[in-house]
Amino acid sequence: MTLPEERWVFGYGSLLWRPGFDFEERAQALLRGYHRSFCIYSHHYRGTPENPGLVLGLNEGGECVGNAFRIAPDAWSVVKDYLDERELVTNTYIPTDIEIELSDGRTVIAHTYVADPTHEQFAGNLSVRTAVEIIVAAHGNVGPNLEYLENTVCHLDEMGIVDPPLHDLMDLVRREYGEINMGAGI
Repeated sequence: MTLPEERWVFGYGSLLWRPGFDFEERAQALLRGYHRSFCIYSHHYRGTPENPGLVLGLNEGGECVGNAFRIAPDAWSVVKDYLDERELVTNTYIPTDIEIELSDGRTVIAHTYVADPTHEQFAGNLSVRTAVEIIVAAHGNVGPNLEYLENTVCHLDEMGIVDPPLHDLMDLVRREYGEINMGAGI
């Protein structure tokens, strides 16, 4: 179990390629009880209130493989403040400390952000076609929504993680809109 001074963060979306904070260790990790899902309407980073995008959240059920980051004890308050500012722009997530299993078998408690199903920006389970239409059309403060999807799928591929719903979204985009290469924003 986690030592009292250890602090971990679990990342499943943009934290995979852009954590934005210093860490002492990174490990692939499994979170049980939640799955990665394009279930949050984005009014800031990848969309606007008038033309919302979609971003990832942890939705109940299933499991999710992502990255765990071990934070130095003396850096925890700075990292936590940074993450809250980044993830709680419109309070669509619930900050949560949850048990995860690291790839080496250790079990630790990690801080993460779970989708709030009661929030007005909670999109729920959209069809693949609806999600693609939203993602292709949206653009927010940090860039196109499509860039976020591409970066997530690219980094999942690099990590050897198969996430069928996200890969299905990317496959539909490629079939209907061709190959894309949009960079590495948030």
